[in-house]
Amino acid sequence: MKTVSLNRSHGGVQGVYTHTSSACNCDMTFSVFSPPQADTQSCPVLYYLSGLTCTHANVTEKGEFRQIAAELGLIIVCPDTSPRGDNVPDDEQYYFGQAAGYYLDATEAPYATHYNMYSYVTGELPELVSQNFNADMDRQSVFGHSMGGHGAMVLALRNPGKYKSVSAFAPMCAPSQIEWGEYAFSRFLGTNRETWQAYDTVALINSGSRLPELLVDVGTADQFLESGIRPGLLKKACDETGIDLTLRMQDGYDHSYYFISTFMNDHLAWHAQRLGLTD
Repeated sequence: MKTVSLNRSHGGVQGVYTHTSSACNCDMTFSVFSPPQADTQSCPVLYYLSGLTCTHANVTEKGEFRQIAAELGLIIVCPDTSPRGDNVPDDEQYYFGQAAGYYLDATEAPYATHYNMYSYVTGELPELVSQNFNADMDRQSVFGHSMGGHGAMVLALRNPGKYKSVSAFAPMCAPSQIEWGEYAFSRFLGTNRETWQAYDTVALINSGSRLPELLVDVGTADQFLESGIRPGLLKKACDETGIDLTLRMQDGYDHSYYFISTFMNDHLAWHAQRLGLTD
């Protein structure tokens, strides 16, 4: 692991790092905010998964999470959204390819060699965090935005007990039922739609996967509300299966980081309580 940058912030350290990934077969970049408490004790870890077209930098620079993370004693880990590099297959569509890895493990050529973000964020990245930061790996949680909200929910549904809590901002709730997801899944996973269900939150819930609770914020002015987010499908699935969903429709907010940063403190406080940092 190589250090790209270190900046003091709110008594902690905001770092950006690169490493050669065995899961993605390329160099990967991620950021970590270590709160001041990590100087003397191990701290719980909260992973943030970003959305389409983003890198680690979007939330790191615009998410406005460091002040409350420093107060609470939370390590915030922000991976990239896909493998990168000249040898990594790409596509002209912004919702597929580099910057759009969907947090899955691809099975189809030529994507299977590099697009293994599920293995990366559930295995390789946490191992790096445990080795290089003062992290309490028994207390991990995950959240994300849009494609990253999809990723966060899928990770939690597929790995019961691994994450103490999960939340999302404007998540893709049923990617196999929207144009972006159909395009991406057919290329990453093949044309058998049954194989897509392993990476679809609503499908996972309907097939028996469960979460104890879930916090989701969506803006009523989100330009992708019906074409990409479709929170009604998530609400229906949770209502029918008894999952405790707190779905907050935030009046007038769109899909941007202005929306995310507005409710970032709420999400960090919610995770902190479930990670045992607050009552």
